[in-house]
Amino acid sequence: MNTGRYLAALSLFSLLGGPCAGAQQSKNALNTQPSPAAGSQDEIARQSEAYYDYAMGHYFGQQYQITSRAEDANKSIDLLKKAYALDPTSQQIGGMLAEIYYESHQIRDAVLEAQSVLAKNPNHLPTRRLLARIYVRTLGDLSNISGQHDTLAHAAEQYREILRLDPADSDAALWLARLYRLQNEQDKAEGALRTLLAREPANADGTEQLTQLLLDEGKSQEAISLLQGSLQRAPTPRLGEMLGDAYTQAHDLANAEQAYRKVLGIQPDDINHHKELAQTLLNEEKFPEALEQYERLSQMDGEDPDNYIRLAEIYRQLKRLDKAEENVLLAKKRAPSNVEVIYYEASIYEDEGRYDDSIRVLSEAVTAVKTESEFAATRRRALAILYQQLGQLYRETGNTTAAVNTFEEMLRLGTEEDRRARVLIIDTYREARDMSKALDAARKAADAYPKDRAIRIAQALVLGENAQTNPSVSALRALLDGSSADFEIQIDIAQVYEQSKRWADAEQATHAAEKIAPDPSGKETTGFLLGAIFERQKKFDQAEEQFRKVLAANPRHASTLNYYGFMLADRGIRLEEAASLIQRALADDPNNAAYQDSMGWVYFKQNKLDMAELLLRRAAARESHDPTILSHLGDVYAKMGKDNLAEEQWRKSLDEWHRVLPADFEPAKMAEVEQKISALKHRIAAEEIPDDAKP
Repeated sequence: MNTGRYLAALSLFSLLGGPCAGAQQSKNALNTQPSPAAGSQDEIARQSEAYYDYAMGHYFGQQYQITSRAEDANKSIDLLKKAYALDPTSQQIGGMLAEIYYESHQIRDAVLEAQSVLAKNPNHLPTRRLLARIYVRTLGDLSNISGQHDTLAHAAEQYREILRLDPADSDAALWLARLYRLQNEQDKAEGALRTLLAREPANADGTEQLTQLLLDEGKSQEAISLLQGSLQRAPTPRLGEMLGDAYTQAHDLANAEQAYRKVLGIQPDDINHHKELAQTLLNEEKFPEALEQYERLSQMDGEDPDNYIRLAEIYRQLKRLDKAEENVLLAKKRAPSNVEVIYYEASIYEDEGRYDDSIRVLSEAVTAVKTESEFAATRRRALAILYQQLGQLYRETGNTTAAVNTFEEMLRLGTEEDRRARVLIIDTYREARDMSKALDAARKAADAYPKDRAIRIAQALVLGENAQTNPSVSALRALLDGSSADFEIQIDIAQVYEQSKRWADAEQATHAAEKIAPDPSGKETTGFLLGAIFERQKKFDQAEEQFRKVLAANPRHASTLNYYGFMLADRGIRLEEAASLIQRALADDPNNAAYQDSMGWVYFKQNKLDMAELLLRRAAARESHDPTILSHLGDVYAKMGKDNLAEEQWRKSLDEWHRVLPADFEPAKMAEVEQKISALKHRIAAEEIPDDAKP
């Protein structure tokens, strides 16, 4: 017997505190211990040799953890392999060998060694835990989907076995739930988490993970109930934050705000809590309070462009366009190529009536993005956003050719952009009243994408505006499928019937939409549409009833404010009330030509001709092809005694009536303009007859 080596091993063990840095007592290190009184001398020598190699392997393993030198890892592995050869039944040696393989990034060998140990003893818990850690770590190093799928399955299998051996292992339960979620086995993940929380109700990690799972599945009410119970037991900022998220998902913004305020009360300096509260206030349209929060955020982090974008958005809502522009430029200074910043900058210039500046900003952004070397998908998305906004701006300023050309650039970006661009092109030709091109574009789009819902709707609406009511309605009805999307389809059907003056059918379709309105804004839409249908039938009391209902629910509904005010003004009644209604609409959208026309018409009725002329000229500049606006401007000039200007505007109006879409053609209004021109001619002719020649 090599007594010296045996004594050296014992001495080393005492210095190391036992094998595995004290993880096991020395009596458990090997399956058998060298003992002078036990077995043959050869047996004792072999055990002593194994004991020594094991201890030295452990020593060099510890050295590797300190130095990260490969030679220490290799010495540890060589010694442990020698020890394992001498005592091949030792789970402790096998487990440590697998561990050092793992720590030195020799993953394949670590897995094989761990599997070897488990083949001998499937219930060896430390090795199960090691193998589970190895599989989880390996997930981050895999690039192929099939490899990830297999490794996920192997990792989940190990954690199931760990929980079988140790049902109280909370970490294993949490990991197993994560792995189930990665495998899209949400029910199993939920089951694992609920089992954990039944045993440990105060487990914050389990509550957080189950909450996130419920939110991902849209089960916001269940998440709220879970969090409320957990917060009563052990309130934590993270769970309070998630409660705010759950309320937000449930569209309960008032309670979301309160949840975020409570969390902020606990951690007043946490910037994320301020962001959550600020965004909630913005969503609630509590603009002054949101403004205060974002001002504070800009002080807490002056380099985050998002703070300035949100400030620009709030000032834009408050119609303080100078401050909106100031903040969007601060955002642009920090993120010059950010698409959202560019979008807001262009939108603010558009609100200010600076259309050339808006077009310039978007055009420069398109050129810049085209030259970028970023990932193709990122560039494609950015270009799609910019092309769409630029094309719509061209369309709004009456440049149909530029709008169509821009949308054609957009459709070259990919299939998704192609579909959307085709719808935009159809709408552009519709607004330009070029029905032959609109119908042709719609036909080509439907041929290219026969199952695309948006394209089929656009094609149906073109048919309706071309006075093909029955084909239009049939095409729209074919899209009804009992889903929430039916609401928009019923609204489209109602509008097609309204255009063709089939009032009863229009009312019926509107009531059908009203029954399935998804939210309060849907009720506002149907109320507005019913009011318009009644007004066009001269059922003014019923129209007024509908408009009042909409405004009771939403006093800022700009379309209703404008339509209601114009209805009163056109009848020449309650002009002060009409003016108040339309002014509220203009406060929401001061550059809207329809609202400017309505306000100008009120001033005309009040005999405030200079003010009427100013607004109607602005409206005509924005919508130069609207026959009603042109006719109104002619009426103002006629009342001011400016006969030549009046005739000029009326003739423009008459020309536009000849160009309107078939569904928008109103013979009575065109005849009224013709009568005005005729009456003006007769009056001028009569005035030119000498007095002595008059009968």
